[in-house]
Amino acid sequence: MTNPTIVLGIETSCDETAAAVLADGKEILSSVVSSQVDLHKAYGGVVPEMASRAHIEMLLPVVEEALKNTPKNTPPLTAVAATNGPGLIGALLVGVSAGKALSLALNIPFIAVNHLEAHLFATFLDEPDIELPLVVLLVSGGHTMLILMREFGKYEVLGQTLDDAAGEAFDKTARALGLGYPGGPEIDKLAASFEGEDNIKFPRPMLSSAMLSASSFLEGEAKEKKGGKRKDKSDKLNFSFSGLKTAVVNYIRKAEQNGTDISTPAVAAAFQNSVVEVLSKKTVLAVEQFGAKAVCLAGGVAANSQLREEFQQLGVPCYLASREMCTDNAAMVAAAGHWHLMRGDTSELNVSVYPSLKL
Repeated sequence: MTNPTIVLGIETSCDETAAAVLADGKEILSSVVSSQVDLHKAYGGVVPEMASRAHIEMLLPVVEEALKNTPKNTPPLTAVAATNGPGLIGALLVGVSAGKALSLALNIPFIAVNHLEAHLFATFLDEPDIELPLVVLLVSGGHTMLILMREFGKYEVLGQTLDDAAGEAFDKTARALGLGYPGGPEIDKLAASFEGEDNIKFPRPMLSSAMLSASSFLEGEAKEKKGGKRKDKSDKLNFSFSGLKTAVVNYIRKAEQNGTDISTPAVAAAFQNSVVEVLSKKTVLAVEQFGAKAVCLAGGVAANSQLREEFQQLGVPCYLASREMCTDNAAMVAAAGHWHLMRGDTSELNVSVYPSLKL
């Protein structure tokens, strides 16, 4: 029997130091994540220099633990993969430098992995037989994107945030409400505890225009099938959450000026309702416009309980990665690395890091 392909994945793009060992691109032999949440909590967000220093301290112990946790009969490593962008430049350099050193020392290939592409592989670790093409909503602290995944390696960005990402809006809203960091889980808990009526109506940014545009698109598609001409496809699948965050801040300030008490759970629930509605409805529009077979949720905000529940009721096949695979981890990096390795798509050891790397 042929030995399985064993890939070590390394992830240090932001504030999670992670390493994982994957067999044949699908079996997680071990996965270790060291979180820096407690380190950055006092500052209300990630401090880049502190994150880089923490990665330097924790990466080798995390890699050692990941290797130690694999079964005793695990074959030697076939390759090492590390995230080289997008992310914080100092943090990325720590992981890529370690990956290159291991590649050189063990004389095995090195694969530089796009962090965004790695998130697309996360769901396949739980659901390997998803039918393509697929619409993926990649939603995190730094990114909010609708992606058409035609096949592995062929991606089209259908829409993305024009300002704040959804996760960033969660953190900023939590800060305005006096909650802790990270804000997403705190708002999720508060919203779940709210049992009253949703009497606070925050805006649904860019949703109305998207619905109108989608209607025009579908009409044009029908016209094209009858031999007529149609307009270009809709470009209304972008997002904007900065105004929503501002609406929450203004609501709180107005209440303070009027001496009115606010219900923090009610505000959290109203804010979350708005975000979830925008994300879910635009995802459905993307599925309808591009004929996708199913939808996937990826990224840290994909761990939000209301968003997960809403996606399961969209009326189309929906695949949700486990919460462990939603947040930054190295198993998804190893999965993407394995796919590239099978294509012979390895990296030179002079490959750089790219903080603004695109999908």
